[in-house]
Amino acid sequence: MVIVTMSSVSGHSASFGGSSSSAGAGALAAPVGATVITHPNRDKPVVQATRATVVLLLLISAGLLLLVTAGGWTVLQGAWIIQVGYILVYLLLAFLAARWNRGVLPVAAALAVLLLVFALVAGPFWFARDKTGFAQPAIDAGLLGTVTLLMVPVQMLLIAFAMRGFSQGWNVELERPAPMSAGGRAYPDAPPPHPA
Repeated sequence: MVIVTMSSVSGHSASFGGSSSSAGAGALAAPVGATVITHPNRDKPVVQATRATVVLLLLISAGLLLLVTAGGWTVLQGAWIIQVGYILVYLLLAFLAARWNRGVLPVAAALAVLLLVFALVAGPFWFARDKTGFAQPAIDAGLLGTVTLLMVPVQMLLIAFAMRGFSQGWNVELERPAPMSAGGRAYPDAPPPHPA
């Protein structure tokens, strides 16, 4: 038989798992009742606004990428695989961030840095295609260049808000005792325990 003895703040010992020679009739019993896990930082308006902004920026980024991908599909050659992958990953990150998953925020920031570099490099090349002799995409190349360069400030904002959200501690949990009902039970709808 395994005996586990715990000391409380007042110095009394409590015994669990069977009889104990050190625990007498005055030993403290294990706390009965349920605990509720709360996330105190998620209730703050600034945290909720940050989460909404991160989700919105991820969706805007996915929309801009979709526009560039669909508009330039005929001339993208092999880059469409990366763009479709980015769209799917950004939509997944937006879904996870909306569900308070703090771990996706640094991933979103890192991908935003990479996409920012891609957009800075690719934007001028769309403008260079806006001349005679080049195959024209479905949407005007100048408009695609503008949309591509528009991704730069969006990605900068995404990096800033994702890192701000990461520092806000969305994952902080506090255990609190469940509120007792009038009958003294933590779960009023639960049946009473059976006698031993």
